[in-house]
Amino acid sequence: MSTRKKVLLTSVCRPLGPKHGDAPSVGYELLYGQVTRAQGLFSPRTFNIHFSLEYIAENLEVPTVVLQYPSKRELIRELKKGYDYVGVSFLMAVMHRMKETVALIRQYAPNSKIVLGGYGTVLKDDQLKPYADYVCREEGVGFFRRLLGEPEVPMPYKQPLLVSWLKVFGWKVSGTGKIFGGLGCPNGCDFCCTSHFFSRKHIRLLPEGKDIYAVAQRYLELNPELVLLIIDEDFLLNKKRAMEFRECVMKGGKTLSIFAFASVKAISQYTVEEILEMGIDGFWIGYEGTRSGYAKQQGRPIEDIISEFRAHGITVLTSMIVGFDYQTPEVVAQELDGLMKLKPALAQFLIYGPVPGTPFYERALKENLLHDVYVKDPELMYRRGDGFATMIKHPTLSPQEIEELQRWCFKEDFERLGPSIYRTLEARLLGCRKLSKSPNPWLRQKAEYYAKELRAAYPAFLAGRLLGPNSVVRRRIGRLERRVHAVLGRPTLRERLKSLLAVGAALWTGLTLKLDLFQHPKLMRTTYRMPSKRWAGFELWEEYRRKAPSPALSIQVDLQPANQEVCLRLEGAISPTEAASLGQRIRDSLTRSSSRLVLDLKKLQWDKVDDLRPLREKLSAYRSRIRLILPKVAAAHPEVILLAGMFQHYKG
Repeated sequence: MSTRKKVLLTSVCRPLGPKHGDAPSVGYELLYGQVTRAQGLFSPRTFNIHFSLEYIAENLEVPTVVLQYPSKRELIRELKKGYDYVGVSFLMAVMHRMKETVALIRQYAPNSKIVLGGYGTVLKDDQLKPYADYVCREEGVGFFRRLLGEPEVPMPYKQPLLVSWLKVFGWKVSGTGKIFGGLGCPNGCDFCCTSHFFSRKHIRLLPEGKDIYAVAQRYLELNPELVLLIIDEDFLLNKKRAMEFRECVMKGGKTLSIFAFASVKAISQYTVEEILEMGIDGFWIGYEGTRSGYAKQQGRPIEDIISEFRAHGITVLTSMIVGFDYQTPEVVAQELDGLMKLKPALAQFLIYGPVPGTPFYERALKENLLHDVYVKDPELMYRRGDGFATMIKHPTLSPQEIEELQRWCFKEDFERLGPSIYRTLEARLLGCRKLSKSPNPWLRQKAEYYAKELRAAYPAFLAGRLLGPNSVVRRRIGRLERRVHAVLGRPTLRERLKSLLAVGAALWTGLTLKLDLFQHPKLMRTTYRMPSKRWAGFELWEEYRRKAPSPALSIQVDLQPANQEVCLRLEGAISPTEAASLGQRIRDSLTRSSSRLVLDLKKLQWDKVDDLRPLREKLSAYRSRIRLILPKVAAAHPEVILLAGMFQHYKG
């Protein structure tokens, strides 16, 4: 490996969106752009980054920079710094944006090798090779390490801690930490890009339940209030891994709040109690169509699952497809009626479309199902391939009729059931009332979590009562508010004042949407292993990544250049000799730099720790710059007591 190599990983450039020439759902937000698109100012808002870029960067050894949604000017400025490789992540619907990005790379960094990645690479080589030196169609860490001449490393890879913030009326309401559980899906639905991209195989980035829990713990150390999102196409399908995760959660003693993706087939393996004990209180479930017949829909009736989940406070996001061959307007209306009776917290409606690389695409080519306009201009098909345009010939419906049915489904969902934020709160209220009486202490703990969530939402009700989509929904929100107050108590004066502010914030949100103000994110630039002129000790600490003290002891290194802070996480067994060697090494690094150190000792095997005196003695002179993270479970261990008395405790 040549340490002189530098890598830049980037998304395509902003601005994005239909107002800038893109397809209807293209943008930075899955919820607002694709799920709650009809809900206007009531839509929860969160920017979705290309998290795969951060994941890859975390697991390379060379200096790497990641750009999320740069402007063209920002990208040009970065390119001029000189990179050996520039990776571009893109989706099929933004292929035209990828071309613009590649043109800038070739103009301003002509010596850089270009790597294309992401689900846009479902397109064939003859379409992509003119824009790339390399195309990544596999798990990205292994690909880039081979490309850079770095040695292969086993899974689980290191996981970066990436937190996104959910906003309602422009106010932050929760933070979400992303756990990268796996890639691909074995279910093989004929329309599914993510399943067939990995040849119907599931790549377990976190092979075991304990690996998933270890990442969850890292997030909760960062912020105990975080919600967790497990990114895995069908998390519950592997029952052994899921139940091991449940066991870890229960041993940890604290309920979690987790959103996961799962099929009816996978969910049917568990009781609702087991799911809640894992901490899962939110699901994305494929409703698809009542006659779609996919293997993943086998198991318990989906109506029973969604009803049971709602009664236990578990929110469900359902995805329904419009445009199946068997569907007519009457059939779609019947399917929508059935779905609306289940009262999902959120619902997505996408048009049945052929994505290159999927069986449905192959059938569309074989049976001449593509509309002529897309046969003549494939790039137009790619550009419109976001689930909101009809690509294929339907037995009975025109493209306009299918697209109108889709719009009607979104509209009906909002006008019948109301804003998703209140539907979520209603499910939480049902769960709070039910679980608070449970003999299972874990379920009672979940009820307490629901109650805390409901109380925090008190200020949102007034805006719903005043600004809801129609009088029926507004009255329903009022009744929900009274039911919540009956369980948790009347609002305080402060909560009443905040309710008035929330109305103003909601109106302001509506105005910014109407005028297209503040709808684009600022550049997010993250550096990995980049030497800092302002941080003389950077390379000293970076070296810890490459030199493990022993096979039994691993060290994770997190570097924060902004405040010159280092976090060393020790995991495994450590002997007195290794403690002395590591202590001397840390002491030398502190002597040669002005860095502050957080030393995380929670994952040491304390039952095998005999004597850390050499470590304490080596570091004692720098105790003002060192803070420790110590395990609670080992509070009686004499070494923990000595360390706690000598060094400050890290509080986040």
